[in-house]
Formats: sequence, structure tokens, C-alpha cells
Amino acid sequence: MRAEGWRVGKKRILRLWRQEGLKVPKRQVKHRRLWLGDGSCIRLRAERPNHVWSYDFVKDTTSDGKPLRFLTVIDEFTRECLALPVGRTFKAEAVQIALTKLFVERGRPEFIRSDNGPEFIAEMVKGWLHKLKVRTLFIEPGSPWENGFNESFNGKFRDEFLTGELFDTVWEARVLAEEWRRVYNTIRPHGSLKYLPPMPGAVELVSKGNQGFNPWRQPWVPA
Repeated sequence: MRAEGWRVGKKRILRLWRQEGLKVPKRQVKHRRLWLGDGSCIRLRAERPNHVWSYDFVKDTTSDGKPLRFLTVIDEFTRECLALPVGRTFKAEAVQIALTKLFVERGRPEFIRSDNGPEFIAEMVKGWLHKLKVRTLFIEPGSPWENGFNESFNGKFRDEFLTGELFDTVWEARVLAEEWRRVYNTIRPHGSLKYLPPMPGAVELVSKGNQGFNPWRQPWVPA
């Protein structure tokens, strides 16, 4: 609403959401998780773009009940969704192909974080990443909070997209998912980025702590 020129505060928006019966995000309770003494990958925090990527799968179905799998890949520092490929199944080879395209377009990350799914721990993928000098970070089994950025993204992806869409074909899911990814990266405000989208330049402004910058002073229109 601010991007469209409205002068509104967060509390007013939340109040309007409640009046309309919409879902209001609950306040998150902070947990101390860094005490884990097992070499947990949660100790590594992204410090710059392409430092730590994370990826995971989200499941859904088409209208005929057949399975769909979405591979979500994000940059943990910029919060950008780097890719959202869709398929009926996703084997290790398909994961490698998706990452190859991203490495060509974006360069290689220093680390990539995931759970212990068979597609991620397959020797084909681990050996290939090792040759490219991309270090893998596997979370402890049953500890989804160790992949918190991707888990948070997956929740938003389901609430804001999957819950409201019915797909008839894989191609329809691919087209709509890619359009949602574009909006997510270039239009949707992110609270962690001072309500800017992770478009080019937004993360740099936030990381420099530019308190005088007002992104809504001159409304912008995405291309």
C-alpha cells in the first residue's frame, strides 16, 4: 500500500486484516538454538550475496491428484528466491541440472544448505558440488529450524501462492510459479529489508544502515 502512495502504519493494516477475516501473522517467539554442540550448520550465518544458499522441496498436486514438486532455492543473505523449478518428480540428476543453470547465471555460492533428503545427499550431487568447491551444509535430522530461512520461505510460498491456485498441468504450475517468483523478488515488501523487495540495491541500502533513506518518497513502478 505504501508503494501505491498510501500513508498507513503496520498496526492499522493488521487491524484491517482482522476485520476482513484474513490471516494475521503471529509474533514469533525467539529461541536460543546456538547451543548445539554437534557442529550444527545453524552456526554459519550468511554475510554477503552468494555466501549461503539453501534449497528444499514443497509438495502439491494438480487438479487430477497427481503429485507436483517445487524446488525452492534462496539466497539467505538477500532473501531472493533464485529459482522455482517444478516437476512431477525430482531426482538427484534434476537437482544437479537446476543448480547448474543457477551457477551459470549467478555464479557459485560458497555454501549450500539443505536437509538430508535423498536428492540432496546423493553421491552424484555431493561429489559434483565438491568438485566445484561448493561446501554442503546438511541440517540435523528432525531439526527444520536449522534451515530456517528456507522453511520460512516455503511457508510464505504455500500461504500466498499454493493455497490459492489450482493447477491442471505441470506447465501451468511452472508459468504461474515463475510469475509469483518475479513478484516476490521485485514487488513484495520484506520486513527484514525495511519493507523493500530484494531487488538489486535494496540489500546494500539496508546493510549500510541508511536511516535517512525513504523508499516510498517517490513511488516506483516495476518494469
